[in-house]
Amino acid sequence: MTTSAITTEQLQEIFPFPLDGFQLQAVAALNAGKSVVVCAPTGSGKTLIGEYAIHRALRQGRRVFYTTPLKALSNQKYRDFRAEFGEENVGLLTGDISINRDALVVVMTTEIFRNMLYGTRIGEVGTSMMGVEAVVLDECHYMNDKQRGTVWEESIIYCPPHIQLVALSATVANSKQLTDWINAVHGSTELIYSDFRPVPLEFHFVNPKGILPLLDPNTAKLNPKLKTHRPTGSRKTEDVPSIGFVVSKLAEREMLPAIYFIFSRRGCDKAVAEVSTLPLISKTEAAQLKIRIDEFLEKNPEAARAGQVEPLYKGIAAHHAGILPAWKVLVEELFTQGLIKVVFATETLAAGINMPARTTVISSLSKRTDQGHRLLTASEFLQMSGRAGRRGKDVVGYVVATQTRFEGAKEASDFATSAPDPLVSQFTPTYGMVLNLLQTHTLEEARELVERSFGHFTKTLHLLPQQQG
Repeated sequence: MTTSAITTEQLQEIFPFPLDGFQLQAVAALNAGKSVVVCAPTGSGKTLIGEYAIHRALRQGRRVFYTTPLKALSNQKYRDFRAEFGEENVGLLTGDISINRDALVVVMTTEIFRNMLYGTRIGEVGTSMMGVEAVVLDECHYMNDKQRGTVWEESIIYCPPHIQLVALSATVANSKQLTDWINAVHGSTELIYSDFRPVPLEFHFVNPKGILPLLDPNTAKLNPKLKTHRPTGSRKTEDVPSIGFVVSKLAEREMLPAIYFIFSRRGCDKAVAEVSTLPLISKTEAAQLKIRIDEFLEKNPEAARAGQVEPLYKGIAAHHAGILPAWKVLVEELFTQGLIKVVFATETLAAGINMPARTTVISSLSKRTDQGHRLLTASEFLQMSGRAGRRGKDVVGYVVATQTRFEGAKEASDFATSAPDPLVSQFTPTYGMVLNLLQTHTLEEARELVERSFGHFTKTLHLLPQQQG
């Protein structure tokens, strides 16, 4: 792989603060020409490694593609990178938006990147990939997504081997397997693993009695004060704390600002209305909010969302896919500045969007999906939890699980003490994929491609000793 290392002095110019050990390890691996899998907790600073790849490429006039799983995250990265690297150097591709697509740094959804690669033979460089030194696969643990996970596998398989991959992932149980697979199908790859959280987390549980520690500090097991023998599903409505009660308790204990995760857009909007009268901000904050919101509405009157404007003046907001992008950007900026005290959000906010909070509240430990109602996975719980704790602002981050009719403290403690889920291949050859492949490959080559999937790799691991012998 063609690489161009940055000197220690240049690195200090780029990042005028001490880098953590895993970040320095990743920089060294990239300078050695390797791809990297960076597996570290949410909020630990993985993005700096992607930014290093950009700085390094720009100094040589080369290109970087930065891919994310969500349009909202791509939009945020585009705004951040324009401010950091200059408007002329950054482009955006999200399917419905194309801005400066020939820029040195192009932010895009992972589907767009995969589709770019469809048009050329595997291992070859199409015109869209000319001059690309590295591809950052942000939120690479999305490989576990049943509907879309195959996109990450295809992107890794199709990507020309001389291009460095920078795979940024939250902690998963089988990061070594993932690294070994990329090493086999793409090229020399190093695992950069860290379990260090700059801001440690404390887990709590809220029921109508208030907020209590979820775990016993001596045993790391369920707090005895929370034990209940009432069977699942038998809890009465009065046993479930209201959203207003939860937010009030957070305010009393100085645990705001908070991201309150609710798994439906309608639920988020209803929650905004429910707490809209709570006094959460100071007079100074109210004055600052009025200036910012009035300026925004004057420039963007069409972006105002019914039922959301007045609560926003009081430091209360919703954030989900049903809200116009301009309004979401305003919410993100105000929250980051500490002017919004609670944001009711769907779980997409957990996927890398930069809105750290002192506290995250998880309203339910189960959710409705296309496959029916199910419990969260350990990784989903950990991903949302990881948004708690602001680096440089908080000594500790708080994660608060809430009592529901169906789940209680026992289920919450199981999640809080569970290990991350392993990545499982979602690679499924579709008619569209096969037709795309057959435009540039023979049937035999297409069959070989399927055998390069992560799923095939993990299923044949037991054969490695025989193959090597």
